[in-house]
Amino acid sequence: MQNDSYHNLFNHLYDGLYFVDRDRRITFWNRAAEEITGHRSEDVLHFRCRDNILNHVDAQGNSLCLTACPLTKAMEGDTISEDEIFLHHKNGHRIPVSVRAIPLKDEEGRITGAAEMFTEITPKQALETRVRELEKLALLDGLTQLSNRRHLEMELAARLQEVQRYDLSVGILFFDIDRFKRINDTYGHEQGDHVLRGLARTLLSIARPFDVYGRYGGEEFVGIIRNVDLEGLEVVAERVRKMVAHTSYRFDQKIEHVTVSVGATLLRSDDTVPGALERADHLMYQSKQDGRNRTTTG
Repeated sequence: MQNDSYHNLFNHLYDGLYFVDRDRRITFWNRAAEEITGHRSEDVLHFRCRDNILNHVDAQGNSLCLTACPLTKAMEGDTISEDEIFLHHKNGHRIPVSVRAIPLKDEEGRITGAAEMFTEITPKQALETRVRELEKLALLDGLTQLSNRRHLEMELAARLQEVQRYDLSVGILFFDIDRFKRINDTYGHEQGDHVLRGLARTLLSIARPFDVYGRYGGEEFVGIIRNVDLEGLEVVAERVRKMVAHTSYRFDQKIEHVTVSVGATLLRSDDTVPGALERADHLMYQSKQDGRNRTTTG
């Protein structure tokens, strides 16, 4: 099936498409897969898809490569496997995709491998519109394209009024990249900026439409999470933490993993914006003191 005419057809698809053998070694990688993932065909052929390439994770940040790979499910179950997951872009951030894995068979009906098609499901148009609006209002962080500190504080003030007037529940996540100074000192500030941008894109990919994430300063980020209790806020925080922990960056041919320490708290009716941020910041530092790469709630 994988002759030149089929390859030409597959390379004109808008969806990413790749084939693997029984050992999940990649045997074909189309142009759309290159565009969506950033990985060139020559960089991935003959590697397994889990070898620092796609590293699928679910919506909770759990790795699927060893336990629930769509390709494995398709081959072992001799069935079509569909899911919505997050793949790992070459630049280090996560991308939400809809995947469809199909078993491939020889003429005698024996399964010889599988094909996976994937489509990016990020609402690009809505995101681009939001970016333009924030740029006009000077509320956008230039490096990460997230909300800047001013916009975060304005959003918190508005959400605090909702808490006070309507008894709504709003959470704050305050998180900091662990040992970020070491990355800057070892690889340079340009690579440090690359990590900040990658983290920002991962946050945008997992954010609900009514939540706000922004860069508070340096390597510190804040999330404003609406309609959530403390237990639900911890779930969101852990999703962010694990999604980041399962992401890697390549520097000078070396793979580096980045983690974050998180503080999570709910807005209170007697809060001020500075007071709520200070409490979340204190909880984040508690996560640092307890060993990093963890969430502390309070």
